Amino acid sequence: MTRGEIETIVRNFLVDQLEIDEEKITDEARLRDDMGIDSLDLVDIIVIVEKNFGFKIAPEEMQSVGTLRQFCDYIEAHVNK
Repeated sequence: MTRGEIETIVRNFLVDQLEIDEEKITDEARLRDDMGIDSLDLVDIIVIVEKNFGFKIAPEEMQSVGTLRQFCDYIEAHVNK
């Protein structure tokens, strides 16, 4: 899976499932501070990632993911193993 495909899937579920405004979704946007993602949203993200990308995110691993770019990096590293 390419980086572009990953980013498209992530952006789509952020907008469609978590109802985040598209203008807030940038590579450097901080998940919690800029996009307003809270702990309940993180649970949804974990389920969505498993469904779309076929691997499970350990919640503790998400603690080190601060920006959208880091989140996509994390997914890319696990998808392309």
